[in-house]
Amino acid sequence: MDKVVVDGSIGEGGGQILRTAIALSSILMKPIKIVNIRAKRRNPGLQNQHITAVKAAAELTNAVVEGLYLKSTELVYIPQRLRPGKYSFDIGTAGSTTLVLQTIIPIMLLMPEEVEVEIRGGTDVPWSPPIDYLRNVILYHLNMLGAKVDVKLIRRGHYPRGGGIVTAKVLKTPVKLRPINLVSRGEVVRVKGISHCVKLPKHVAERQAKAAEEFLKNSGIKQPIEIDLEYYNPDKDPHLGPGSGIVLWSETDNGALLGSDALGAKGKSAEEVGTEAAKKLVSELSTKAALDTHMSDNIIIYLALANGKSEITGSSLTLHTYTVIEIVKTLTGAEVEVNGELNKPFKAVIKGISYTFPSNYKS
Repeated sequence: MDKVVVDGSIGEGGGQILRTAIALSSILMKPIKIVNIRAKRRNPGLQNQHITAVKAAAELTNAVVEGLYLKSTELVYIPQRLRPGKYSFDIGTAGSTTLVLQTIIPIMLLMPEEVEVEIRGGTDVPWSPPIDYLRNVILYHLNMLGAKVDVKLIRRGHYPRGGGIVTAKVLKTPVKLRPINLVSRGEVVRVKGISHCVKLPKHVAERQAKAAEEFLKNSGIKQPIEIDLEYYNPDKDPHLGPGSGIVLWSETDNGALLGSDALGAKGKSAEEVGTEAAKKLVSELSTKAALDTHMSDNIIIYLALANGKSEITGSSLTLHTYTVIEIVKTLTGAEVEVNGELNKPFKAVIKGISYTFPSNYKS
């Protein structure tokens, strides 16, 4: 079978292209060749997190891989057969565990039998979804699609030391993904969240939460705000740390759920962290869209595989979302109609290809 060539420089030109292409190649059993990997990044080519994502997908599909090394800008990936089972992957740095899961969860959903994975690395690191966003926002939407995924946080890992551990399991496979209609956001009924800190005094988590709550209330949020705190006795804290962060999400009467997040950093006050996350959430809600910026691009791959037509509205048509749509159209043939301009609210209609696990498949 000829390889489908995927240009890693299109759109946002980053790792999202690699992750989406590898996931779809694995599911559809389509050999691919990815060129110009992460061409638009300051440090182009594969980094440890990307290598782990490809290795994980290759393990699940018994794939033949060429060009899998640090800073490689070209990769051949030939999946051969699905391999259910238990796996453990170690990024070896503070590279994002959630971005590795972004690559392999779509594959895990469509396995003939159960797959369970453990991943070690970063759980709350820059430029990637925090683990609390994955567990409370992304998995919420996958559940709407009919996929029940259990992701457990065993230990947090922050930049630069990492050391985080997460496990993931799909509770029933294979999943036949159903389409969704998420056009109208509805009215906010409550805001929830998690504010955490590790290897730091507990007041850091408390101040993050307080600042977020104050900003939300001052912005006109009159609904209940419930932010859970997570902190540890510094003398008995098992994390490598230090680190902190906060994830917020709003629930609505229409079933829509929008999230935001912010991470602590050296020289950044806890108040700045909490306010940043709250400001992002207020901005997301102001668009009246049913999906936040990050969920908009995360959900596309699933809707392209779903059994029917989905309609969604997103708070911003980012280059990430645009890029995922182009890769999905190339590899699945799904029809995607988008109304909206870059970096503005948009509406999309996705006609899924009704992918089903081959009944005659032999492992």
